[in-house]
Parts: sequence; C-alpha cells; structure tokens
Amino acid sequence: MYNVLIVEDQTMPRKLLEIYVNEEKDFNLVASISNASLALDICKRSKIDLILMDVLTELGNNGLDEALLIKKYDSNIKIIIVTSMPEASWLKKAKENKIDSFWYKDGDSNSIIDVMKRTMNGESIFPLDTPTIQFGNASNHDFSERELDILRELITGDSNIEIGKRLGLSANTVKWYIQGLLDKTGFHTRTELAAVARSLGIAIKWVCFHKDATQLGGVF
Repeated sequence: MYNVLIVEDQTMPRKLLEIYVNEEKDFNLVASISNASLALDICKRSKIDLILMDVLTELGNNGLDEALLIKKYDSNIKIIIVTSMPEASWLKKAKENKIDSFWYKDGDSNSIIDVMKRTMNGESIFPLDTPTIQFGNASNHDFSERELDILRELITGDSNIEIGKRLGLSANTVKWYIQGLLDKTGFHTRTELAAVARSLGIAIKWVCFHKDATQLGGVF
C-alpha cells in the first residue's frame, strides 16, 4: 500500500481527491493539506510514497518549487502535479524539476487513479499540451512564447518601460506586442486583457519568496 499526501488549497477539489484515494485499496491517505510549504515537513515526519501537488496553494506557496525541494530531499517520493490552469510554463517547469507526472483536473476519478497507479509503476505521465481555453476571439494556443511573456508581465500592472527592461525589449516593442494581443483577442484595454488572462489561468507570474530560496518571481 502506498502512502499519499494531498496538497490542494481549494476545499472541493481536495475533498474529491481524498475520496478518490480513500476508495482505492492500493493507497493510504496520510494527510491532506492546503499549503505546499508544509509538505516537506510532513515528508520528513511520515513515510510518503506519492504526493498529489497543486501549483497555486494557500498563502501563495508554489507547489512546483516545493516539489523541487521534496525531490532534493528524497528523489524516491513520487509527485504528480494537479492543476486546472493552462499556464503553459508549468508543464515545462514540472519536467525541469523532475516531477514524475502531471494531471489536469477534470473531475474524473478513473483518470487520476490511473495516473497514480502508472506513476507508482515507474511511468511518467504528461499531457501533450495544455487544455484549450477560449480567450476572447482567440485561444491560449494562438500565442507565441513572447506574447505569453508579455501577458505574464501585464499582470504586474507595470509600465511598458518596466516590462521592457525585464524582457530586454524597448517600450515601443512592448506596446506593439500589447496591441497585437488586443487585436487577436478583441479586448479593448490592457487591463481587460491582463485580468481575463489571469482569471482563466492562461498567464500567471509569481512574486513570492520561499524560506529556503531566493525570489521565485511573479504576481498572482
């Protein structure tokens, strides 16, 4: 039997994951928490075989970065990232952080249980791409990497000059990209563009600090 830790800040998804795990004879639920920063301590105190880890967790703690710390502590602990947000960089970062598998929440118990069993059997399960989300007149798959970078920076509310400095672009180039995003989506203002991108989870930028790391960067 495999010991499982759930890290999920939203009550309903967390309760559903608890039900799924408790109904499976091969898995034993050890703990279910809402803050990713507590996960490593639980791993140090209890025998954990598998973690279902959300990305956005309570108090702004980033599950992807916490997962990296756990992997450094014990690489034998299997970790499945679970999220509903289509932020494209998370798939890439999960692979870079040696996360075992990645699952988009869809309410299907058979899906997550299958990923859990296959992950414990040594497979690495990753979706080919993020889910398709309608974003104004476009979808999240209609944008280049640079356009997504601009979207993430827009969420900060900073000026074109400040955004340009971080991305190595001129303020006029940033303005040009923003206009292109407005044209594609049909939104009328940069504020509307940023707000909808953030609410749909298409673009998320971190600005939090970790107790064991330097600034991770982003606003959420």
